Amino acid sequence: MDHHLDIELRPDPEFPAPQLMSALLAKLHRALVRQGAGLIGISFPAVNAQAPHLGSRLRLHGSEAALHALQASDWLSGMRDHVNSGPIAPIPAEVQHRVVRRVQAHSSPERMRRRLMRRQQLSAEQAEQRIPDSSAQLLRLPFAQLRSTSTGQSFRLFIEHGPLQPGAAAGEFSAYGLSQTGTVPWF
Repeated sequence: MDHHLDIELRPDPEFPAPQLMSALLAKLHRALVRQGAGLIGISFPAVNAQAPHLGSRLRLHGSEAALHALQASDWLSGMRDHVNSGPIAPIPAEVQHRVVRRVQAHSSPERMRRRLMRRQQLSAEQAEQRIPDSSAQLLRLPFAQLRSTSTGQSFRLFIEHGPLQPGAAAGEFSAYGLSQTGTVPWF
């Protein structure tokens, strides 16, 4: 990943930045599925973990060829009025790296109980004893609100920026541009 491309959301009185970022990530996901996952990673340089909010800038990381191929696919159609896209540029010489990954929480004890009941043929009472309501995990991470194209269900894609690291680490990137082990340059 020796090049990057910054996409900045323009302020819009009708649509808040989190809604526009969610729409931008949905379009990017569809483009990465078509192009092939693993070639491009993402980060959010203006992330606000306290809010939690992804910010107004999406940074794409990859080879110059992969970024040019993505831009040639016209994946930003329909979003051009809402974004400013910078040029594809080399990564600066002295940078740190970090993992930007998806985090999934077990936030619905009811869903976990239904699954347990199906798998182990338990009654509702038995499942509730094994999985109490207090087992729900709540995340305070920035997220994008997306809709699954296969199921049509809405879900939150929670994104965590890991600690800074002095060097790059290899890893697989998903069709969301996220990785559990691969790092992206951070500057």
